[in-house]
Amino acid sequence: MTKTFIVWAVFLFSTLLGAEPALQDLSTFPKGQVTVRSANGPQYFDVWIADSPDRHRQGLMFVRDLPASQGMLFVNEAPRVASFWMKNTFIPLDILFFDTRGRLVAIFENTTPQSLDPIGPDEPVKWILELRGGESAKRGFKRGDVMQYSARTPPQRTD
Repeated sequence: MTKTFIVWAVFLFSTLLGAEPALQDLSTFPKGQVTVRSANGPQYFDVWIADSPDRHRQGLMFVRDLPASQGMLFVNEAPRVASFWMKNTFIPLDILFFDTRGRLVAIFENTTPQSLDPIGPDEPVKWILELRGGESAKRGFKRGDVMQYSARTPPQRTD
């Protein structure tokens, strides 16, 4: 019986050590809608709003599926050079960077899941929109397109 117990204990312990965190719970994030006006007309997305340092850190980590009409909008209190990585991100993303006027200044398409390489432009940005990988090309987004958003729950910076 002791040998069986030890085998099960080792199995359970090793399983727990290798276990991934639960799927990401985004229910506490404020929600809103983003409109990107492109040559193909307005494109609408329902978004979770990352409006605090903790929400910026959490982002879309551990999310396993992202519908084409959803995304996450990162709100910077003031424009800054922003850099992202894909650690603990299991799906490819398109990451779009917007200046203070809402103009699209950079697009990084189909980012590599789990990559630690920095992603971002060298210029300050106010907003960053993460979408399902491939959506930017599918919708014809280009530099200079304009983004607007409205929050269903007003975003509050907590830092």
